[in-house]
Amino acid sequence: MKALIFAAGKGTRLKPFTDHHPKALAVVNGVPLLERNMKFLQSFGINDFVINIYHFGDQIIDFLKKNDHFGAKIEFSDEREELLETGGGLVFARRFLDHGEDFLIMNADILTDLDVNAFVEYHKEKKDFATLAVSDRKSSRKLLFNPEMILRGWLNVETGEQRLAEFNKGFKPLAFSGIHCINPEIFNKIKRTGKFSIMEEYLDLMHTEQIHGYEHQGILIDVGRPESVLEAEKIFK
Repeated sequence: MKALIFAAGKGTRLKPFTDHHPKALAVVNGVPLLERNMKFLQSFGINDFVINIYHFGDQIIDFLKKNDHFGAKIEFSDEREELLETGGGLVFARRFLDHGEDFLIMNADILTDLDVNAFVEYHKEKKDFATLAVSDRKSSRKLLFNPEMILRGWLNVETGEQRLAEFNKGFKPLAFSGIHCINPEIFNKIKRTGKFSIMEEYLDLMHTEQIHGYEHQGILIDVGRPESVLEAEKIFK
């Protein structure tokens, strides 16, 4: 199985580090996030990576080259001409991923102990084109699921704004974990082009398609702010 790691973002919340470095190379206990996530996925037998780059992308290429790619096969989806966000980045990387096999997507700034094998197994069982890892944790934005764990909406916790596929019958609010399991069939369903968020596409597709959530109990830290680096260092040694 291949994994697409989103490592292109500017990481503005991690300034001043990201004034001179890519967010993916921010360190937790001396180990860059990208290295941690590659080794994490390698522990589940994934050794074939597509990494999208934009902000200080040359530093990511040099870092991986210096470390012999950690023994992995790596292809770079080079967005240095234009940052395309998650949806645009996925479409731009299509040539590396559209080969009939399911693949994972993971944000470079997420640290987790999610059981990837169980997640992939759940995705294959549901036979969807997209399965989203979610958990019950504090977040300003939540995805809303019906009892069958099918995506039915989105909620901004702070403003109360909702986007719904149907009347909210007490849907379960869960936070997205930044990890998706995808079937290449998705490329035939995405309508947007250029720069866009994949979540926007999911919220459109939930009206006509089944997108399942996989609720996990694993630890998950979004290492997007300096204080979350300190939090991560207490857990990820």
